[in-house]
Amino acid sequence: MLSDLFQSKNQKMVSKWKAEHVKMVELAHKVIGEYAKGNHRAAKKYLKDFSKIGVDHIVSEDIEFFKMIRSDQRPDIRTEKMIDEFKVSFGDTKQTLMKFLAKYTPNDAQLDDEFFDAFNAIVTVLGERIEFEESNLYFRLSLS
Repeated sequence: MLSDLFQSKNQKMVSKWKAEHVKMVELAHKVIGEYAKGNHRAAKKYLKDFSKIGVDHIVSEDIEFFKMIRSDQRPDIRTEKMIDEFKVSFGDTKQTLMKFLAKYTPNDAQLDDEFFDAFNAIVTVLGERIEFEESNLYFRLSLS
């Protein structure tokens, strides 16, 4: 699209992150759907895809926020505070997600009822988190 040529670096980054959010939500629904149908093999495949995109997304955010705060062209104080709050408030959720993925993405990991309950809980929290990010921090970043 021609409009993409005129986006700022932050706007391009936010667009990329939002697209990753959409993909993660789609994959989460596929995991849940396949598990519910008893197709654990397909559920595991989608879980691994979800893990790859999710981990890459988290790392990308961490790197970009670090670079922003350390840059000569630092964001305004309000945006910087939002980034700090984002990192602090997401820390526990990120850790829980990483432990969950480490437990259930290996080839020999069994997808059982404990998996399903934990995944649904994580997906609920991530959905709320995505909504919060996009309407607060991402919105703020896309203005610059």
